[in-house]
Amino acid sequence: MKKQNKNDNAANRKSYVGHVFNIGEKHEKEAVLNSLNSEWAKLHREGYIHIHDLDAYGLTYNCLTFDILNAFPYKKFEGLEAEETIVGVFDFIKELLAKIGNEQSGGMSFANFDKDFALIFKNLGVKVLENHAIFKACIRSLILWCNNTHTRMGQTSYYVTFCIGLGTNNAERFLSYTLLECFSCAGDLVYKPNIVFKVHKGVNRFPEDPNFDLFQEALLCTARKMIPTYLLCDCDADKNTDPEKLSIMGCRTRVVDNLFGESGAIGRSNVDNISINLPRLALEVDKEMHNFSLEDKVAAFKLKWLHVASLTKDILLDRYEKTCEADIDLFPTIREYKLTREDVDKVGLRENFKHGTLSIGFIGLSEAMEVLSGEKYWNNDSVYEVALNFVKYMRDYTDDLKTQYHLNFSLLATSGEYISGRFEEIDNKLFKSPIMEKGYYTNSFHVDVDSRLPAFRKLELEGPFHIYANGGCISYVELSEAPIGNAEGLDELIEVAVKSGVHYLGFNFPKDICKECGASGTFDVCPACGSTEITRIRRVSGYLEIQDYFTKGKMHESKNRKTN
Repeated sequence: MKKQNKNDNAANRKSYVGHVFNIGEKHEKEAVLNSLNSEWAKLHREGYIHIHDLDAYGLTYNCLTFDILNAFPYKKFEGLEAEETIVGVFDFIKELLAKIGNEQSGGMSFANFDKDFALIFKNLGVKVLENHAIFKACIRSLILWCNNTHTRMGQTSYYVTFCIGLGTNNAERFLSYTLLECFSCAGDLVYKPNIVFKVHKGVNRFPEDPNFDLFQEALLCTARKMIPTYLLCDCDADKNTDPEKLSIMGCRTRVVDNLFGESGAIGRSNVDNISINLPRLALEVDKEMHNFSLEDKVAAFKLKWLHVASLTKDILLDRYEKTCEADIDLFPTIREYKLTREDVDKVGLRENFKHGTLSIGFIGLSEAMEVLSGEKYWNNDSVYEVALNFVKYMRDYTDDLKTQYHLNFSLLATSGEYISGRFEEIDNKLFKSPIMEKGYYTNSFHVDVDSRLPAFRKLELEGPFHIYANGGCISYVELSEAPIGNAEGLDELIEVAVKSGVHYLGFNFPKDICKECGASGTFDVCPACGSTEITRIRRVSGYLEIQDYFTKGKMHESKNRKTN
């Protein structure tokens, strides 16, 4: 089989519809750039920034955590038997995901899948525990649908997140446990949807908590399949927010603070986001001020960033305005099921989207600090402080924007699936620097993937950045192999992460599956049958995918990862 390795998105698969879409998407992106202020378009084209989802500019928002309880369509299930109701509700979930997946450009999330659907079934008169077999079958079917369906834009899987872990009654616990069990047993080639386990003291974090056993099941599942990932509700950034209102959208998006009412993610979206290429700015400073002190370089670096960020802010505002003025008929599903904070039909798009976030993102902090100082920031205490203070500087700026424009600006620690290679490729034509040799830039504020730092040390270093990246962030620990059965070891790292300030945590390890016999492990030649036809599952930028489909930059990064 010819490998599809030239994707802009690792979740894409080839199809006729997808092929035609890609042609139209490329044309639309160019048309959008041509319509923008020439200075804005130049920043994007020259690689100073990346305007994400250009084809969606002014047409739709990015991602959403559903307010599923607001107007759940109970009437659809009136008069049905329990079995029909259960099947119908899970069919409705698939239908909802498919519809919303084509109304927005990013991820979809259920903030409390266990609690919300236990309540929904209770309201429908369905007894969950008495129908455990059909629930298990339906949950398994939902998982396989999320994993195998690539119909979004004719080619892409749906970015779906199910947050669980806080429900403590029998029905809620059953839904969480069954989701974990079905995912764990679904096979090594099932690596979606994303499941996020909310870790919270008094509920599941410690042995005396009622859901501690469920937390252990989640850890055992992670030890096999890298999912769930973990939303650490007791960290400094989240400890003052009701954990039921926290959610992860897409691969890391965080929506919490709100200028217009109640905080939390439910019913709210990230409207738009743009990422800034930090290494480019550092390379320019170093070229102009090569023999200057680090202090002088950093001052110049901040000024360059501020100039680019000011223009980035203008683009975000322009896109926000155009999205608020979009055709309301582009959003039939959020209107029908009232999935957002405001009823769009009653108040209009602007009153709804004002609850969303406008995010300035960044990539390549590690490379930028290396260019400016000559050292890895995670190897030098003084350079580390410079890096941390710079991220605080960016956050202070987005906070100032909130005050100035009375909109929910935030700072996003960008995942950088596509731009990790795009930015580096552009910069490599302009500069000669050792940071180019590996073929990609490091995600957000992350320590380099080949640092070989001990896992606890990596978490201690990255944790303090999380409180500043209020638009979303994640930290990873890279393990040498699947820690099957080692829940205790993962639990210890989660405790280190919570105490270090980490908001959202994932565990990575190489997962190879033989195409001939299905054996899994870490190998180039199957130890069971000797085949060299291997499928490799790796984490791209927050979600799992088959490595063959990675973008160029992420392929380089994946092959360069070393164990923590």
